Amino acid sequence: MSAPTQSDQRTSLLRKNILGSFLIKGWSAVVVLLMVPVTLKCLGEYKNGVWLTISSILMWIDYMDIGLGNGLRNKLAAHLAHGETERAHSLVSSTFAMLTYIMIPILAILLILVALLDTYGFLNVSPGKVPDLDAVLMVTITFVCSTFIFKLIGNFYMGLQLPAVSNLLVAIGQTLALTGCYLVYLSGSHSLMHIALVNTAAPFLTYVLAYPVTFYYKYPQLRPQYKLVNLSEAKSVMTMGVKFFVMQISSVVLFLTSNILISKLFSPAMVTPYQIAYRYFSLMLVAFTVICMPFWNATTDAYERCDMAWIRSANKKMNVMTLLILISMVLMVAVSPWIYDIWIGDKTHVGIPMSIAMAAYIFILIYSMRYSYFINGIGKLWLQLVFTVSAAILFIPMAYFTARWSHNIIWFMTVMCLVNLPGLVVNRMQFQKLINGTAQGIWNR
Repeated sequence: MSAPTQSDQRTSLLRKNILGSFLIKGWSAVVVLLMVPVTLKCLGEYKNGVWLTISSILMWIDYMDIGLGNGLRNKLAAHLAHGETERAHSLVSSTFAMLTYIMIPILAILLILVALLDTYGFLNVSPGKVPDLDAVLMVTITFVCSTFIFKLIGNFYMGLQLPAVSNLLVAIGQTLALTGCYLVYLSGSHSLMHIALVNTAAPFLTYVLAYPVTFYYKYPQLRPQYKLVNLSEAKSVMTMGVKFFVMQISSVVLFLTSNILISKLFSPAMVTPYQIAYRYFSLMLVAFTVICMPFWNATTDAYERCDMAWIRSANKKMNVMTLLILISMVLMVAVSPWIYDIWIGDKTHVGIPMSIAMAAYIFILIYSMRYSYFINGIGKLWLQLVFTVSAAILFIPMAYFTARWSHNIIWFMTVMCLVNLPGLVVNRMQFQKLINGTAQGIWNR
């Protein structure tokens, strides 16, 4: 029997990570679904809407690494594919150092802004209903910023083609958060501060404990060391990372500002049904991400080894999976009234039109991701950058004027779908050109 080829080993690792990620992400999905009724019972519709809006703001901080996390995963996979262990070690050390340098001033600036700005006016929140908004923001921002640096461990595992481990760390943090929220509920507390605290402290604790396990037990040869910090290595990560960063910031505008806009243009209470519909249909987004994520760095490995046959084979499997996702989402819309009734009861109402609009939005994201994850692995990011930024620039004014004109959140969600369609079309065209060897000019940048 002949020894397994590099392509066979890559495929085997990919399958193991997809299977492991499905199990882990399946549990994560259950945790996220259980979190909704617990926090809704603790806080009520209004405070819950405020917390969801704050959560969206906190997610912005995850994108403040100027793309270093995604740059690390691509460069680490490339170095290891070529057996460059010493460069990989320096790369990990330099990236951790750069993130630390970035996060300290960001934390200071954010805390000063909270202290100086009218946060109640900005978020359209009533002081009578949420008297401790500034304190909640300061505590949560501090925890999220502290978590920020250690979360690079997840990108480290992705660079090793082990996304299942990264998913496991996220799942552990979510489980701890759910446990904390349930204890808050049992205590009879309706405090926004308590809910915010357990949700932000749980991931911090998870990553802090994961650091010694990762770099003192599993991979001591790659443990970050200050003496190995190399600005040229950091620069190489940033060259690619800045493109990821701009796309991430654009994604923030596209996906995360929706909660703030709904809160301001409609009301904080409207954020709750919107987020419930999002969490229901994003189960398919989670499932698809589980499949796509391992392909990212597996594609980097295949591309570095000029194994285009493996990429074409993987593409055919993704076609089948996309069709199955579409069928599943149609069924999810059909049964959504019964699911909502079982899940949240009469705490809030999510109508069929909102479910259809959300399903369409999520599927557009999935269909676009189905190509962009391969393109990200190859590192040809220019067109994605242009169209993601363009969509972000168009989204806020289009959403604002549409909401003012229609006073209807469904039209607001329609705008979310429309601004993402051009990027989907271009992603598909670029991918076909790349795998067929016909990409030239901007298609190959």
